[in-house]
Amino acid sequence: MDLSSVNRPIRAQAIVVRDNRILMVRHRYKGEEWWCLPGGALEPGETLEEGALRELKEECCVTGTIVRKTAHIIYAPNDEAHTFLAEVGEQEPSLGHDPELQGDDAILVGVKWLTLSEISERDRAFIWASGLLGVANFFSEAASWGDEISYPGKE
Repeated sequence: MDLSSVNRPIRAQAIVVRDNRILMVRHRYKGEEWWCLPGGALEPGETLEEGALRELKEECCVTGTIVRKTAHIIYAPNDEAHTFLAEVGEQEPSLGHDPELQGDDAILVGVKWLTLSEISERDRAFIWASGLLGVANFFSEAASWGDEISYPGKE
């Protein structure tokens, strides 16, 4: 997926963790699928925090509270994301919607609590970049992996 020429609005997203599992949303677009954090484009007049919480509510049907910011990533000019650690208490998420794409064009196809081992290497890379190392026990988990080199496609 080539994103080099994409001009997107500012993205706000949430990391929600429960029992070392991360709340993830499954997206489908043009035959491709991937897991990502709940989030999306900021609406006019909305703060970054408000945007992250609105997207969490729209996509996962839970009401959250912001704990703190975990990352601000600038992928390219006019393409950036702000990530916030959020709490949802004991609420159980369910599949919401993306107001921009509905019906046959629906981009959201799943919502699930996932451990790192259940997330593809590609999708995990984006979560690490979003500040997961600064959340709960994920730093110690990563530190425990040792010095072995692993890379998808490595022989």
